Amino acid sequence: MQQQYVLGSSPEELARLDAQAAAIDRPTRLLLQAAGITPGMRVLDLGTGLGHVAQMAGEFVGPAGSVVGLDNAPEVLALARERAQYAGARTVTFVEGSASSWRSSDLFDAIVARLLLFHVADPEAIVRHHLQNLRPGGLFAAIDFDLGSSRAEPPVPVVEDALRWVQQAFLAAGASPRIGARLGAILEDAGLQQVSTFGIQPYVRATAPGSGALLTAVVRSLAPAIVAHGIATAAQLGLDDLQGRIERETRRVDAVILLPTVVGAWGRSVDTA
Repeated sequence: MQQQYVLGSSPEELARLDAQAAAIDRPTRLLLQAAGITPGMRVLDLGTGLGHVAQMAGEFVGPAGSVVGLDNAPEVLALARERAQYAGARTVTFVEGSASSWRSSDLFDAIVARLLLFHVADPEAIVRHHLQNLRPGGLFAAIDFDLGSSRAEPPVPVVEDALRWVQQAFLAAGASPRIGARLGAILEDAGLQQVSTFGIQPYVRATAPGSGALLTAVVRSLAPAIVAHGIATAAQLGLDDLQGRIERETRRVDAVILLPTVVGAWGRSVDTA
C-alpha cells in the first residue's frame, strides 16, 4: 500500500515543491545523467507530482524518446499537464495511477523516482513491482533525500530544533527522512544489478537571500503533524517569525546551512537475452 503524502497539496505546499525542485535541479540533472538517461529512451517517472522530473527527463531523451509521468493526485496532474503543454514538452504525457500497483502494456527503457520512496511504506516492494514495467536490462534510478546529513555549521539552535521537528514529524507519519542512505541497498534487495549510488549536498551561506526559506517552508507544511504528534507546540514553532529567527541566528555566527543530501542510486534489471 502506498503511504499517504503527509505534506498535502495546498497551494502553499505546491509553491514549496516548486522552490524545492529549483533548489535540487542541478543535483537531479547530474544524477540522471550519471545514471544513464539518454536520447531515444522511453521513461516512466513515478510520483511525478508537478512534472518537474518528467520534463527534465524529456530534455534528456529528446524528440526520439518519450516520458510518462505517473501520479495518484488528479488535481496535481492537471497542473503538470498544463505546464508541459505550456513548455512545449510534446513527448511528455501523464497518467493517473498508484505507484504501488500501476502496470503498463508497453515496457520502459528506464524508470525514475525522485522523492517518492521517502513517502512509501515499503520502498523495496515499489521497486520490485515496477521491474514488471522495465525491459530486460533496463535502468531503474531513484533519487531521494538523506536528512540526516543536514545541519548548520557552526551549530545554530533554531536550525537544530527545526530539523528535529521535521525528521520526527516524517517518522511519526510513516515516512523515511534518511532513506537516501539506503537507496542502493533497497535497489539491490529488490533485484537490480550493477547498482551504483552517490550523493550531492548543497551548501547555503547564511548571507544568501532567503537562506532559511526552504527549511521554514517544510516546517510550515508539516506544522499540523508536528503539533498533532506532540513534537512541538504552535508557540514553539513560532511560524510567523521562524524564517526570520533562522536567518538572524545563522547570520550572527556566519553559519553555512547544509541542505539534505540529494542521493541517487541506479541499477539494471536482469537481462534475459
